[in-house]
Amino acid sequence: MAKLLFRLNGVSEEEADQIRELLEQHDVDFYETHAGRWGISLAAIWLRNNEEFDEVRKLILESQQQRQITLRAEFEEKLRNGDIQPWPQRLLQRPTDFIAVALGIGFIIALMLWPFLTMFE
Repeated sequence: MAKLLFRLNGVSEEEADQIRELLEQHDVDFYETHAGRWGISLAAIWLRNNEEFDEVRKLILESQQQRQITLRAEFEEKLRNGDIQPWPQRLLQRPTDFIAVALGIGFIIALMLWPFLTMFE
């Protein structure tokens, strides 16, 4: 009986391709299900042979850990180079945008709470 190996819901196509390639390199017998037209089904990679599950799961976890290290290093490099700005820095560059968004959110919350606040008057 097939066993769920890796969920694909919310996973980038690049990461899914990396997992597929890893499984093919190690000659793992697997198949894939898709989320369907409305995206409500389980998109996943399934293992056909249950006996291989622990071994294959370990391969995927090692791959995921390596991917995390690589992506974290790329992010830190972009942060050092100034390609990515932390949100406080963006806030200081465009304070009017921040104030406008905060006022808009406050207004919407006030509209939502207004009926409850005036209910017992």
